[in-house]
Amino acid sequence: MAEIDSLLIVLGMAAFFAGLVDAVVGGGGLIQIPALFAAFPSLQPATLFGTNKVASIVGTASAAVQYARRIAIPWHVVVPGVMAALVGAWNGARAVAHLPADLIRPVVLVLLVLVAIYTFVRKDFGRMGVVSHGRKTESAAAVVIGGALGFYDGFFGPGTGSFLIFLFVRFLGMDFLRASVSAKFVNVATNLAALGFFSVNVDVLWKVGLVMAACNLVGAVTGSRLALKHGAEFVRKVFLVVVGALILRLTYDVLTAGA
Repeated sequence: MAEIDSLLIVLGMAAFFAGLVDAVVGGGGLIQIPALFAAFPSLQPATLFGTNKVASIVGTASAAVQYARRIAIPWHVVVPGVMAALVGAWNGARAVAHLPADLIRPVVLVLLVLVAIYTFVRKDFGRMGVVSHGRKTESAAAVVIGGALGFYDGFFGPGTGSFLIFLFVRFLGMDFLRASVSAKFVNVATNLAALGFFSVNVDVLWKVGLVMAACNLVGAVTGSRLALKHGAEFVRKVFLVVVGALILRLTYDVLTAGA
């Protein structure tokens, strides 16, 4: 009993920091998923991914609500992105049972490196929004982005929020703060669809997930308030830090997988 309580305390702390980071730029899975694998090394990955979704969806939804109270939401982007993400994430979760994640990890690593370089070199990238590309064009782009990243999140996951933010800034001309707001709504959809699949098909650790969800919620509220207070430049800096951490983590995973 004492060991279980200690595990819940550690996992709760991890969930708090994951919620804080995820509310600002995404990437909370970088903290939460390794913590779950370390705590329950003998359990099936699908069980731990499902448990992670229980914790993540509460914090992500809370951050979305916090942002919505203060920032104008581009619904013509968010709604089609959410719908596509629901379909993509469900199918991505189904693919976990058929495709090894090791196949995608090196590709994601290369993409993250390119994202980091582009964001760092373009000092003005995401600081201010640009002229609209037209509502129909932006809605169509949101469907493609939501569907693709939804599948990725259901299947693998790390960096989903960061990729969403980057793509919204790069292709839809948003600033980092508005992109982070939009990404939260799409990320809620990906978490919801993946959790729906995992809850029916695997044994999710509901008690652990709910404890982590409460801690993730507190972290998400803290993180969203920090982002709203400090603006797009703050989000950009945290984005670069989180992407850098993701690169290091995935590099380690790739190297150790080949050992």
